[in-house]
Amino acid sequence: MFAQEVYAERRRKLKAEINSGIALFPGNPEASFNYPANTYHYRQDSHFSYFFGINHPGFAGLIDFESGEEILFGTDFDIDDIIWMGDQPSVADQAAEAGIKTTYAYSTLADWITKALKQGRTVHYLPPYRGKVMIELGRLLNKAAHEVKAGASVSLIKAVVKLKEIKEQLEISEIEKAVDVAWLMHTTAMKMAKPGRIEQEIAGTIEGIALAHGGPVSFPVILSVNGQTLHNHYHGNILTEGRMLVVDAGAELPSLYSSDITRTIPVGGRFNARQKDIYEIVLKANVESIKATAPSLPYRDMHFIAARTIAEGLTSLGLMKGNPEDAVAAGAHTLFFPHGLGHMLGMDVHDMEGVGENHVGYDEETKRSDQFGTAYLRMGKRLKPGMVMTNEPGIYFIPALIDKFRNEKKFMDFVNYDKVEQFKDFGGIRIEDDILITEQGHRILGRPIPKTVAEVEATAAETRQWIKMNGIY
Repeated sequence: MFAQEVYAERRRKLKAEINSGIALFPGNPEASFNYPANTYHYRQDSHFSYFFGINHPGFAGLIDFESGEEILFGTDFDIDDIIWMGDQPSVADQAAEAGIKTTYAYSTLADWITKALKQGRTVHYLPPYRGKVMIELGRLLNKAAHEVKAGASVSLIKAVVKLKEIKEQLEISEIEKAVDVAWLMHTTAMKMAKPGRIEQEIAGTIEGIALAHGGPVSFPVILSVNGQTLHNHYHGNILTEGRMLVVDAGAELPSLYSSDITRTIPVGGRFNARQKDIYEIVLKANVESIKATAPSLPYRDMHFIAARTIAEGLTSLGLMKGNPEDAVAAGAHTLFFPHGLGHMLGMDVHDMEGVGENHVGYDEETKRSDQFGTAYLRMGKRLKPGMVMTNEPGIYFIPALIDKFRNEKKFMDFVNYDKVEQFKDFGGIRIEDDILITEQGHRILGRPIPKTVAEVEATAAETRQWIKMNGIY
């Protein structure tokens, strides 16, 4: 936990945004994966953690926007718990660490909510994403579980997004620490990407690095020679010369702040000419869109800088044709770049996605596109100092999508399908960095992770001695 003053100030700011009703923040319960007592690694709800800081199950927080009262509901551990888990802090002790003076047994929470509802008061809550929480909110609010999500408070969503999208210095420091763990994860993957090795060995090794540094991975590791599948969690392929390994992975710290980095590695440590041509286009899209990133600019503009850079590069290689500006306006680039440039990053790797991407990445000024590919852009609105963003352009040759577009005769004026056919065995390339928006422009967070052709190849060349020294090989 941070100092109690951090949580008290966050709650004070929230109370300044809403003037009536009460806000209910349920913490996450334990989640079983094959029988009740065998649970997944515990992960607290990010919003509860942001305002209350406690990393244990069995809690709920309540904020009264009219009286200003702040209450923590929980249940003290009994001797059975202590036998299995050792001495545990009391509810009152944990509340004090979060700067809260008033506590009640969790069993009394339903009475508090029932009383508020009978008084005609609004009970604000955020959209739940776990089944148990939906059921519990249904019980507390006297609603069917399937009705709970639709009743989430838009005013609370907007207030929480307003507060959490601007990162405090201590949050930025935590994210940078998580990026530094990702540096070790990705440089290790570069050194291990040798012909004959199974993907699972690399995926397991880099996940172990995250665990060894205090937390799990921030999302299931994406690592595959079939990088044309954007979120590929299958790790059963044997690496062979001539393939590339897309590694999209990050670390989560005990504070819950995370990193999200992607690098693409040539198996065996050297890009061939075809791979290098495409890689340099993706790298330029990453570098040029980051270079242009600054406060007050819509992040959608950065997306289209990357898209134009990709279209220009592919046109120079003969894979696309015509005017690149016109091609991007028509959406022809989405055959190769069918996702958005990036998203907010914080306590969730897709920060606050659970409250709804349109609430997080869009606003009254910036509306979501309905164009294929561009519609997947999670963040389009204007940037502000203190926002942390990912920047992750890519080029992918997806055989099913190529066939679909060609059969539908889409973008015939902009895509050289005959040449594209020759790249169906290529896979994909993605390069991703985590960036902070500053008053002056931007800053790439954390220790620089190799990403130029020369840097990636040089890191991969360090392999054998380094791996032996670290007991991996």
